Amino acid sequence: MRAQIDEQCVIKANSQFWEQMLAMTLDPMVAPSKFCVAAGHVLGSVNMGGVWKGRIEVRLAEGLAYQATAAMMMQPLETVAEADALDATKEIANMIVGTIKSSLPRPCTMTVPESAVEAEGFSGLAQTEDSLVVAFHHESGDLMVRIWEQECS
Repeated sequence: MRAQIDEQCVIKANSQFWEQMLAMTLDPMVAPSKFCVAAGHVLGSVNMGGVWKGRIEVRLAEGLAYQATAAMMMQPLETVAEADALDATKEIANMIVGTIKSSLPRPCTMTVPESAVEAEGFSGLAQTEDSLVVAFHHESGDLMVRIWEQECS
């Protein structure tokens, strides 16, 4: 990646959200390539524009998505609906990406977050020259943050 973002930047952005906002601790996985979530996991994404163009994705195992939603809404887990989890995932992506954005070259814009329940499972990606992948583990399920650089001027 040409932008000045490294694994520690993503770990800091992630922990800032999970620990400060939800009092939940997610531990970085040693090997992001071992990240694997089943069908039904939730994807939150934001596209970036400006000097740095790219996409940042946040993938959450279904259990973690629902646990986080219950914590955000301060409601029992069994009352969380799919629409709630999708809204919460948008907010999770927005908060994590917003923190990462401060490390990107200026000017930098971000789209409104999108979210979807994924019909297929997803397994970890290897790092490439144009991407950074950091995975995390929680007892409710795993999370992956992928920063994919599409163009940098």
